Amino acid sequence: MQENKNGIAAVPKKAKEDRYQHHDYYAIDELLNEEHILARDAVRDWVKAEVSPIIEDYADKAECPYHLFKGLAEIGAFGPSLPEKYGCGGMDEIAYGIIMQELERGDSGVRSMASVQGSLVMYPIYRFGSEEQKNHYLPKLAAGEMIGCFGLTEPDHGSNPSGMISNVKDDGDYYILNGAKMWITNSPVADIAVVWAKDEEGIIRGMILEKGMKGLSAPEIHGKWSLRASITGELIFEDVRVPKKNVLPNVAGMKGPLSCLSKARYGIAWGVIGAALDCYDSALRYSLERIQFDRPIGGFQLTQKKLAEMITEITKAQLMAWRLGTLANVGKAKPAQISMAKRNNVHTALTVAREARQILGGMGITNEYPIMRHMMNLETVLTYEGTHDIHLLITGMDITGLNAFK
Repeated sequence: MQENKNGIAAVPKKAKEDRYQHHDYYAIDELLNEEHILARDAVRDWVKAEVSPIIEDYADKAECPYHLFKGLAEIGAFGPSLPEKYGCGGMDEIAYGIIMQELERGDSGVRSMASVQGSLVMYPIYRFGSEEQKNHYLPKLAAGEMIGCFGLTEPDHGSNPSGMISNVKDDGDYYILNGAKMWITNSPVADIAVVWAKDEEGIIRGMILEKGMKGLSAPEIHGKWSLRASITGELIFEDVRVPKKNVLPNVAGMKGPLSCLSKARYGIAWGVIGAALDCYDSALRYSLERIQFDRPIGGFQLTQKKLAEMITEITKAQLMAWRLGTLANVGKAKPAQISMAKRNNVHTALTVAREARQILGGMGITNEYPIMRHMMNLETVLTYEGTHDIHLLITGMDITGLNAFK
């Protein structure tokens, strides 16, 4: 037994028991195939064993559980829908979504660790990279031997990424990169960064930076009240010499980063359902165990109203995600449809978390239960990868044909 700083024997913390039970009110499992179910069960078992027992402590300390990167690789969470020839899973988009859902049931930050790696780093290399780049980077990223990050958002350009000021200037076999990126998941620990910057003609280019390049730094951002178990930082470029062979050859303009964001937003639309389910599951169980006025609080009308509305909205989110997945599997999921699902499902998850917190009363604000952690995380998910309002305007532009952004 270890001793604390006062020399008193410290009693080890008891690992938290994950009592989560699956909730499928509309029998959506019947729409899934065997691969989907196997993937879900494997990731759920891993989350129960490796994430749930430790995540509250890591969130409380605002520390990232770095060791989970290797575990995420082992369960195939990095690029699960990319081809097997590059060391990836070769699964379909529904399987990818289900994996994100199970990870976020554990914690949004853990899902971010995986979705950034797969959707924002591996996907652009696969979609826009040379064969040499794919063969060099993708197997290492899939195996967790490399960790990546994605540099698009800047300190003064979030919802308007095309206004970026990060830029490259031609220097023979190199580009000279200057600028900065902000709110970058994984950047302080990343081995590579997929970065977007404007060339001298104002065309946005994607490039792969490697840790150790002179002039590249990635300071960590501290003081977050949300995604506390996820590491976030900046990317600062001071005359970084980027070999031209590191530039993604098959894309130019905003199409590149926006297609990556669509991939990530798709994963979020699935992922947040996991957070909602975890909050609902906790609230339902608590309502059946908590006695007030000589009966379980689940027997009172207002509690049942909350629970019934929660599972109704979760079911709607599940059906939207499933249909979006069927469209994605055949290449028909439009960016605007993805925006609608991301916006709706994040809002649903946050509403469920808030209602669940009320059912638990005072206990809902403690780390004995996951609800407040999910709620804080979802406040970030509400505005990253496109804010709640921006996604509304994307839908508005799609249905009217009129651009409200300018």
